[in-house]
Amino acid sequence: MRLSEISTGESAVVVKLLGHGAFRKRLIEMGFVKGQEIKVLLNAPLKDPIKYSIMGYELSLRRQEAELIEVVQLLDHDSFHTKPEEVRLQTEQSDETAPKKDFIRSAKTINIALIGNPNCGKTSLFNFVSGSREHVGNYSGVTVDAKEGHFNYNGYQFNIVDLPGTYSLSCYSPEELYVRRFLLNETPDVIVNVVVSSNLERNLYLTTELIDMDRSMVIALNMYDELERSGAKLDYKLLGEMIGVPMVPTVSRTGQGIDQLLDAVIRVYEGEHGAVRHVHVNLGHELEQSVNSIKNALKADPSVLPHFSPRYMAIKLLERDTEINSLISRSMQHSNILSLRDQETARLEHIFSDSGNDMSSLIAHEKYGFISGALAETYTPASQQAENTTHIIDAFVTNKLFGFPLFMLVMWFMFWCTFEIGSYPQEWIQHAVDWLNSAIHSYFPAGPFKDLLADGIIGGVGGVIVFLPNILILYFFISFLEDSGYMARAAFIMDKIMHRIGLHGKSFIPLVMGFGCNVPAIMAARAIESRSSRIITILINPFMSCSGRLPVYALLVGIFFPNHASLAFLALYSLGIVIAMITARLLRRFWFKADETPFVMELPPYRMPTMKAALLHMWGKGEQYLKKMGGIILVASIIVWALNYFPLHDEKLNTDNTAQTIYDDSQIDPNRDSYLEMMGKAVNPIMAPLGFDWRSTVAVIAGAPAKEIVVSTLGVLYTGNENFDDAALSTRLTAINPHTGHAWFNAATAISLMVFVLLYFPCTATITAIAREIGSWKYSLFSILYNTFVAWCVAFMAYRIALLIL
Repeated sequence: MRLSEISTGESAVVVKLLGHGAFRKRLIEMGFVKGQEIKVLLNAPLKDPIKYSIMGYELSLRRQEAELIEVVQLLDHDSFHTKPEEVRLQTEQSDETAPKKDFIRSAKTINIALIGNPNCGKTSLFNFVSGSREHVGNYSGVTVDAKEGHFNYNGYQFNIVDLPGTYSLSCYSPEELYVRRFLLNETPDVIVNVVVSSNLERNLYLTTELIDMDRSMVIALNMYDELERSGAKLDYKLLGEMIGVPMVPTVSRTGQGIDQLLDAVIRVYEGEHGAVRHVHVNLGHELEQSVNSIKNALKADPSVLPHFSPRYMAIKLLERDTEINSLISRSMQHSNILSLRDQETARLEHIFSDSGNDMSSLIAHEKYGFISGALAETYTPASQQAENTTHIIDAFVTNKLFGFPLFMLVMWFMFWCTFEIGSYPQEWIQHAVDWLNSAIHSYFPAGPFKDLLADGIIGGVGGVIVFLPNILILYFFISFLEDSGYMARAAFIMDKIMHRIGLHGKSFIPLVMGFGCNVPAIMAARAIESRSSRIITILINPFMSCSGRLPVYALLVGIFFPNHASLAFLALYSLGIVIAMITARLLRRFWFKADETPFVMELPPYRMPTMKAALLHMWGKGEQYLKKMGGIILVASIIVWALNYFPLHDEKLNTDNTAQTIYDDSQIDPNRDSYLEMMGKAVNPIMAPLGFDWRSTVAVIAGAPAKEIVVSTLGVLYTGNENFDDAALSTRLTAINPHTGHAWFNAATAISLMVFVLLYFPCTATITAIAREIGSWKYSLFSILYNTFVAWCVAFMAYRIALLIL
């Protein structure tokens, strides 16, 4: 019987995995081993994927992947069910450890690495001890790169690194490779393995691999308050002694237990902790025989010694780990070692031929048996399972009737708050900018310096800084949704739609992150195992309207569509999503092959985000925005002002034929062309069908470094000649063009400009991120050309339709 045949609410027991390669490995890491009970919880609104519960946590699988898992229904599984095995521990001598690199430690300096599964609270712990403002998202893959921090405690200087969340130390995902290479190259003094206290069975699988590596380690039993509230009991001291690794209960969100954790790290570092001993996760007689044979061959080859512990490498060789194979291939005895591995593999496959499992499955089964046996002696589950709050919420959030409408309502509410609530502080900042502009015009003498301050700096930067409240509100909502766990549900309900365009539900998370900023969103795509899906997700991410475009929308929507602001925002963001989906489908159809990587995603429990965490994240993004104001946007505004101000026809004759120097821009010959106007007019024939004049053309070109510069450029270009120095930019844009007799901007022009800014080439930072993440500049060039072409076509259609309707 296949897992896909089990009905909602029914349970089954895993018998065998029928897939192969990365599919099998990932499912094994997630707990799909023989004898594990799995329950079908619910279906997504479109009947695919399906939410399951296994090992005390929840995940989602598509039906086509569930068909590759052979199960028996719970009532019929007696012959397959295995009781938790007894804990099999072996204490080994220190000669089993991998040779450490020769280096001199700084006095009282401890280098520690945080390692754990996604959603285990690593980044929260990192933020608490280091004071960093790194964002904590409640979904897999939020930590897409290592974060470094420094702090002092109890006379020691700590250098702490937050490594990407990973389920194992294999080589099937970028996170797994990054963590393993870090441990190989950097050799931290102590590893802090962060695990979720209420889900130890699955979390400790990674711990067994770290034990195989034989590194100094402390386990942080994070979210321990959740375990206590559930009524469960854990003898963590005994468990730590059994596996040879000290365990410390923590609640990183509040800081509870952090001091005790750091004290344990110091004692392990100094070699004074009594619980530390070298333990082997025994894999059973036959597997241990093969591991020991390969391990002895590795120890006999000195060229292998600078790598991982011989035992860890022997296990990975049996699993046919490609990177370990590559390391061994460079050794002096590589042919003998690999030949021995093949012999042992053939022997084991013959012995276990009836099970139908490969080496990875056999090893994982033994490790989960070890974990189950250890917990059987130390963990007492709650006497009565209360109705899970997550299940109650999911009954509505993922319901086929309410799931999509609720998602659209959440998005609409986010945009409504961004515009409506943000309009009040935006108005206050606008008044302050206008007052400052007026003061400069009143008290500064006429001349280039006054024009630079008023039109260049205040007109440029001031025109952008007024939208800081809108951006802060948008980031607050994104932070709240990520931390609560709702974003993972959004990926769950969107997976079938994403699958139809050739992507995974996991791709949806980086796309939603793109509403904040495309650069970290592109980096978050590293969590997608499939290279083709990862590239497509990266290439369509710039169509997600980042916060840099928000000032353009807020300006023009506020002028022309104030009574329908939230709908206008939703329409723009929806248009970007539609174009992204069409692009993804085209890329999958004509460029990339079909994606066979499975959709397996953990669905973390809902958690109420703390206001402190949400505000810190919001302010962190606001701080970045303000730094951008004082950096790239300020410089760009001054450059744009200078190009628009010069060449200055600074002399004209008085009636008495004497020369008069002119500094007031309003007196300059209106027929003269500035450098910027020359550039704009040269390009404008291409943009004129979109309703652009040369100023609008220059503004979108100036948006190459950062999209916020579009507004600052408009602020610079629509000042001076039109004598609106003391008025808001919105007043300037709706003023009458003396050359045409019509307003500079109308509703159709505004729609065209917003659509073009939404879709055209991404900013410089995003282009660089695309090249860096994919590893080729050709994709960046594709993004520039393709996005701009699409933007022109869609903006042209929008402009012509708007002229007919409005």
